[in-house]
Amino acid sequence: MLTKTKIYLSSPHMGGAEQKFVNEAFDTNWIAPLGPNVDGFEKDIQNYVGKHTHVAVLSSGTAAIHLALQLLNVSKGDEVLCQSFTFSASANPIVYQGAVPVFIDSEPDTWNMSPELLEIAIKDRIEKYKKPKAIIAVHLYGMPYNANAINAIAQKYDIPVVEDSAEALGSHYFGKACGSLSDIGILSFNGNKIITTSGGGALIAHTEALKNKAVFLSTQARDNAPHYEHSAIGYNYRMSNVLAGIGRGQMEVLNERVAARRLNYEFYKKHLSKYPSISFLEEPEGSFSNRWITCVKTESFKLREQIRLELQQDDIESRPLWKPMHMQPIFKDCLHFTDGTSETLFDKGLCLPSGSNLTQEDLFRILDTITKTLNL
Repeated sequence: MLTKTKIYLSSPHMGGAEQKFVNEAFDTNWIAPLGPNVDGFEKDIQNYVGKHTHVAVLSSGTAAIHLALQLLNVSKGDEVLCQSFTFSASANPIVYQGAVPVFIDSEPDTWNMSPELLEIAIKDRIEKYKKPKAIIAVHLYGMPYNANAINAIAQKYDIPVVEDSAEALGSHYFGKACGSLSDIGILSFNGNKIITTSGGGALIAHTEALKNKAVFLSTQARDNAPHYEHSAIGYNYRMSNVLAGIGRGQMEVLNERVAARRLNYEFYKKHLSKYPSISFLEEPEGSFSNRWITCVKTESFKLREQIRLELQQDDIESRPLWKPMHMQPIFKDCLHFTDGTSETLFDKGLCLPSGSNLTQEDLFRILDTITKTLNL
């Protein structure tokens, strides 16, 4: 009896060139968290997101957000405005710094931070406490947030923006690469991302001095001395030369991966948009999404669960959209400015398998399982 292969939501997809860079690291004994692959990977990312940027590759996207908040001098007692509809890694580093997250709901057009609610929150916190120290906005599922509006509000109140582009490498906003649109950008190369280094991330700065400070903090804040001298608290956050080699190989196929993910979206949309109970997130004017994950919004929680459980029964991985941070037990007491948008998305939304290595056979198997449920 033949058994079906499990279809994952978003699995790693190697391009073939990674081994060359990894072998070079072994052959030259560059195994430590420094070396030519680290330099080369940073240069590759810089060339991709914008030559005006300065990139530090790190151990994770979470580490990049943590360092970004440190670079912005976020500390105990400060408030940081954070998109609620996101993964917890966007918010956790706020707490690492002893600061307090204040959560902002989404807008329907992008599913990302609502500029309207952002400004309401800023005015409220200035009136009742003090000006927030930073804003963390997220390009969710690869869809760019409304950066023009968010940046205009941030500049109006002189609050820096951390641009969480963990899911958006390869996405663009009015011709500019996501990750380069704000004061500090971050990327993730986790195993499920559009390209991966197994585990890793990057911080994108607009000055070399800021990048150098991030590197300093990420290597245990060791001062320039013949012995180990430390005048600041540092972290072990630098990416290894071996993992950076994987990243260099992955960068060679990034555009192909974006194209493949966008084709997945087009496949699902072509075959499922005829059902009135299913809707898709379209690209607003000026936005180009890498379509890291194709998501659908169903007409009800009941239908979403019927589809998810039917896929699960067929060994196909899918997942509800992010549970908003203001609904999470750990953040239940945090202040939030919400209007129900993200709660509705969580209730009715589903992430479909979106790997760049999906075959046509895989896609039609997924489609058959979904349509079987929709046609009941």
